[in-house]
Amino acid sequence: MYIILPYKAKFIIVNSMASGQNHDKATKICCIPIAICIGLFFGLGHGMIAGISFLIGGLWLSPDLDTYSNSLKRWGFLKFLWWPYRKLIPHRSFFSHSPFIGTGFRLIYIVLLSLIIKRLIQSFGITLVPISIFDLSSLIETYRAQFITAILGIEGSAWLHLILDGAPNPIKWNKLKRKKKP
Repeated sequence: MYIILPYKAKFIIVNSMASGQNHDKATKICCIPIAICIGLFFGLGHGMIAGISFLIGGLWLSPDLDTYSNSLKRWGFLKFLWWPYRKLIPHRSFFSHSPFIGTGFRLIYIVLLSLIIKRLIQSFGITLVPISIFDLSSLIETYRAQFITAILGIEGSAWLHLILDGAPNPIKWNKLKRKKKP
């Protein structure tokens, strides 16, 4: 599968299994039209949220966090936080490289990890700003449209990643489902 992407008034052709550099380049290129399209239909603020969350999703929350990838390296000294994720999730598995589920799994992982870290810090007697799941859900309720825009931006970058890998291809999924028994 080949994908043609506009780049600096030229077009680049990306083969089915893109390298980390190609994923990054495509994310940086595509965040702009995503932001413009969302901005035209839903307003400048939503366009900016979509573009930024697309970048964050593609560069820091990539499906390739299950390997030693560019996305993982961008976490710097905090990349150790993804060690359990890398050990539990095999590369290109259903939980990392499937539409919606992969993104949802990574976002839930971050929220749970944040809550665990918060509890650990509090166990040492350090007081933090009291944020609970209820506070988070209240915040999401208050800024529902912005939250949905951010999630769609992150999910959109995951879809771009999967398309560049040749993954969300129903023909391949059907072949996997229909393996004939000898």
